[in-house]
Amino acid sequence: MAEKILFGTAGVPHSSKGPDSVSGIERVRELGLDAMELEFVRGVHMGEETARLTGEAAQKQGVMLRVHAPYFINLNSSDKKKLGASKKRILDSARIGSIAGAKIVTFHPAFFQGEDKKQVLEKVISEIGGIIDEIKNQKLDIALAPETTGKPTQLGSLQETIAMCSSLKELQPMIDFSHLHARENGRFKNKKDFENALNEIPVKFLKFLHMHASGINFSEKGERNHMNMEETGNSFNYKWLIEALKEKKVSGCIICESPNLEDDALLMQGYYSGLQKNLMKEQDF
Repeated sequence: MAEKILFGTAGVPHSSKGPDSVSGIERVRELGLDAMELEFVRGVHMGEETARLTGEAAQKQGVMLRVHAPYFINLNSSDKKKLGASKKRILDSARIGSIAGAKIVTFHPAFFQGEDKKQVLEKVISEIGGIIDEIKNQKLDIALAPETTGKPTQLGSLQETIAMCSSLKELQPMIDFSHLHARENGRFKNKKDFENALNEIPVKFLKFLHMHASGINFSEKGERNHMNMEETGNSFNYKWLIEALKEKKVSGCIICESPNLEDDALLMQGYYSGLQKNLMKEQDF
């Protein structure tokens, strides 16, 4: 089967007729996009009935759903209440996401807080293992996906994310290429840099890789804010990413987190489609 990349928006498209998830899914399909991420980043405020309706709409429209758990998660917290609340936010996201038929719930795992990075990684792997056990106990049909993060003070380099997913077979990586670009002070200076990053990811994950992409503003301390792809000052080159994914024959889903959401999602999708058409022409020739 030929490789395929799906494209979608981080939340309801701006051009949706309404702010609700069902309207967003319908608009995603109208635009010709393939996926939408349910944004629980400020808290899990979606109820079970709304989740069911959202899942029905996604199934009807043929739109793949993902979930982004709240930002307020730190699986390295020494405060038992904060640690417990962090795990609950992930589990709540997984429960509602599962009802909606979402494939994964992604999250920012932890902060180092000045502690030894290896020890933090080991602790977080242990905590995630416990969350996975609870997901199994609740019979939730959804996978967890720790995300590569935008600041070096956070757990979430590419190597750390792959280490988590290699240690726990149930995990899938969420590769936010824009975050990697920011946390490493402009990592992707050419297409080869994207190719090298993909070479670090085990082949089994490239069969369907979950990804984020956007323009991004950063300093020597890492991520500042997301930008539009063609905005002045953005150095993240989406074309190099798309070309590298195509040449590596990666399948998966890219959720666009640019401020203009659907515009940049369509921009990336259009470039990818153009590469597909050119390849078909070359094969016919």
